[in-house]
Amino acid sequence: MMKLAMKKRQKGVTMIEYALIAALVGVAAVTALVALGGNISDKFEAVSTELTTTR
Repeated sequence: MMKLAMKKRQKGVTMIEYALIAALVGVAAVTALVALGGNISDKFEAVSTELTTTR
């Protein structure tokens, strides 16, 4: 009976660890997008301007 309780507890701990890792990856992705968002937007704007002026 004790082994079953330990197994359930370990499964719960593992699930919490995976949730924390997923949350950390999500925060890192949002941070990267916010940091690079303006730069990427500027690049697309430059390409768009170049395409419209070369016609």
